[in-house]
Amino acid sequence: MRSGVQALHVGCAMWSLKSWPFSRPPGEKLRAYAGWCNAVEGNTTFYATPARQTVTTWAEQTAPDFRLIPKIPKRITHELRMQGAEEELRSFLDAIEPLGPRAAALWIQLPGSFGPADTAVLSRFLRSLPAHFRYAVEVRHPDFFADPRGLERVLAEHGAEWVPFDTVAFFDSPPTSDAERDAWLKKPRMPRRDTALTDRPILRYLGRDDPARTVAGWQPWVATVAGWLREGRSPTVFVHTPDNADAPELARRFHAEVRAQVPELPPLPDPAPLPVPDEPLTLF
Repeated sequence: MRSGVQALHVGCAMWSLKSWPFSRPPGEKLRAYAGWCNAVEGNTTFYATPARQTVTTWAEQTAPDFRLIPKIPKRITHELRMQGAEEELRSFLDAIEPLGPRAAALWIQLPGSFGPADTAVLSRFLRSLPAHFRYAVEVRHPDFFADPRGLERVLAEHGAEWVPFDTVAFFDSPPTSDAERDAWLKKPRMPRRDTALTDRPILRYLGRDDPARTVAGWQPWVATVAGWLREGRSPTVFVHTPDNADAPELARRFHAEVRAQVPELPPLPDPAPLPVPDEPLTLF
């Protein structure tokens, strides 16, 4: 572990949403987002391996220290369950190569049916992966949380991180909006887990559509992340809400609350200014 306070990266589940306070042409949306947050979840790669040229444009729109953590495609993790997936894996690794250091880790999100009895499969898969990447694993089977020791041993053996998805605050009380009701049916009920296995912990946090409730629910994480930074770790935190309308502002607020506890933490850059409209705004 390196001494001294490292960077805190914060971001959202995506880099474009119509309601967000910045807008750019389709080929510039990631650049606009990167003016607000310094990390983003690579959810798009979970659904399909992108074209290499598409990934090249992502790299061109972000600084080398921006963290885009691509998910290994569900074809590999969910359909093939990490077995007999050599061709698909080669295609994926070739596609994301232009990201360079921006690919701070490769994200292995596993289905809820993947339990402790399958841990040996994960170990073999991690052993087969190129050593120059970091890896982060997200599990959803409840037995892993009841007794985490077996999974922790496997992850430690391969230098991989365990990605918690904290939904405790979200499920604390019944939904109050359409977006919350939809998320209530789709999101997993996950416990809070705050043990970092590496110097690059990654956290997903799901709040509520009410920003005040989201902020109240993340207070334990402010202290945890501040502690990680004091230990010399460099965390990445992703803030979700059911509608994600305020997610960029909330991610920046989380960073500010951590910095209030760790003043030596470098601040995020000021958000890029909003574009000036070509014509004056009118009421009609």
